[in-house]
Amino acid sequence: MRWILRMVPLFMVMGGIFYLSHQPGSTLHLPEFYSSDKLLHMLAYAILGGAYLLGLKPFWRERFPFVVGSTLVLCLVYGLLDEYHQSFIPGRSVSGGDVAADFLGGVMAVLLLFAWRKILMVQKEGKRKPHLN
Repeated sequence: MRWILRMVPLFMVMGGIFYLSHQPGSTLHLPEFYSSDKLLHMLAYAILGGAYLLGLKPFWRERFPFVVGSTLVLCLVYGLLDEYHQSFIPGRSVSGGDVAADFLGGVMAVLLLFAWRKILMVQKEGKRKPHLN
């Protein structure tokens, strides 16, 4: 039961992505700057990857190959399914660039997790070292 509760944020993010992809193209009003669509894809999928990583049991988060592989596969597969879903929505189109941005969002999530872990390790090591004052 705890596993399901930890995965609630993941399912909420997936639902939010699905909802946004289901909107007809004429109703979407993206910010007007270069590559805003790709940046928003990366951000959404970084959040998706982060929600997945937070939902994992700590035991699994310690397994580097599993964490990286499963996060990237999740973001890639959900991105592909999202693009397929959009092919049925009026005014929307399928884009390989969007899938690439989704995958890069997953990469960002993994990199942020490991940067965070490194920061925590450095802080923990700093507390263990005796001060020579």
